Amino acid sequence: MKLARQSKIIELINNHEIETQEELAKMLMDSGFFVTQATVSRDIRELKLTKVQSENGSGKYAILKEQEKNFNERFINVLIDGYDNMDKAQNLVIVRTLQGMAMAVAAAIDALDFKEIVGSIAGDDTIFLATRSENDAVNLMEKINRVVNSNH
Repeated sequence: MKLARQSKIIELINNHEIETQEELAKMLMDSGFFVTQATVSRDIRELKLTKVQSENGSGKYAILKEQEKNFNERFINVLIDGYDNMDKAQNLVIVRTLQGMAMAVAAAIDALDFKEIVGSIAGDDTIFLATRSENDAVNLMEKINRVVNSNH
């Protein structure tokens, strides 16, 4: 659950200008993660998030560029650890995961920012990845296979 929550934190700060721990905690709760202020504070510290100036002049949480490589490594590990198999239905890629891992794997896939993906939905052990075309679905499957079969 910690990896899934921290993956979601990274996704949230990449997509929103989050100024406070309270704001981050609310967004996590809205995403289905039941967190305390202490948990959010600990995650921020463990992820080594920092405050940077946003466009409107206030502070927002961000990941330092030199840390992004380490985060990509963690996302790859989550994908590898949770992945079971994959199939395609026209422009949809269906990823099967270990029981209870779909949200964490989907967050990892989202964070890896595959350009073919236009949206994703995760259940308990199944993820639907929507692409624009069948060709994009094939390309996405090849990329995910390369990641999953890499010797990390």
